Amino acid sequence: MKFIIDLQLFASKKGVSSTRNGRDSAGRRLGSKVGDGQKVLAGNILYRQRGTKMQIGEGTALGKDDTIYALINGIVKFERNGRVGKRISVYAETAK
Repeated sequence: MKFIIDLQLFASKKGVSSTRNGRDSAGRRLGSKVGDGQKVLAGNILYRQRGTKMQIGEGTALGKDDTIYALINGIVKFERNGRVGKRISVYAETAK
């Protein structure tokens, strides 16, 4: 009578290439920083972006890294700019 022994040998170390992985950069925290209809103060950052995904409107300016910020105190409005464009404006709050 024969006994058949089925041995499986597994690797004692990980593959060489796996040690070269494991790097990833942190997120850049881009996008909208305020909501539509929200009150903002002059100088507040409204939208961080790479390139000009959003255009500037009334009461806003563009920083050197394409960040849109408020020039005046007021209320933020996200608007359409033509067929495909989008624009951010800040309108002064009307006195009641």
